Amino acid sequence: MEVLKVSANSQPKSVAGAMAAVLREDGAVEVQAVGAGAVNQTVKAIAVARGYVAPNGIDLICIPAFAKIDIDGEERTAIRFLLQPR
Repeated sequence: MEVLKVSANSQPKSVAGAMAAVLREDGAVEVQAVGAGAVNQTVKAIAVARGYVAPNGIDLICIPAFAKIDIDGEERTAIRFLLQPR
């Protein structure tokens, strides 16, 4: 499964397009965000992506979870969003 990483500077429409493309191709996508700004952009992108895949008959659901990731040798806590069709 492909993992998309979102930052606070990511554009929600661009992220939504990437989410929709991976979702259509692989059937599911994982998105990781570290920090409040990144989580905010991710949630906006998920809302936009639902609109992108709805015409294809896909009802997008999101399963959030915590994940430990390594950034420059330092362990950080990320929010992991698993997106898949219902």
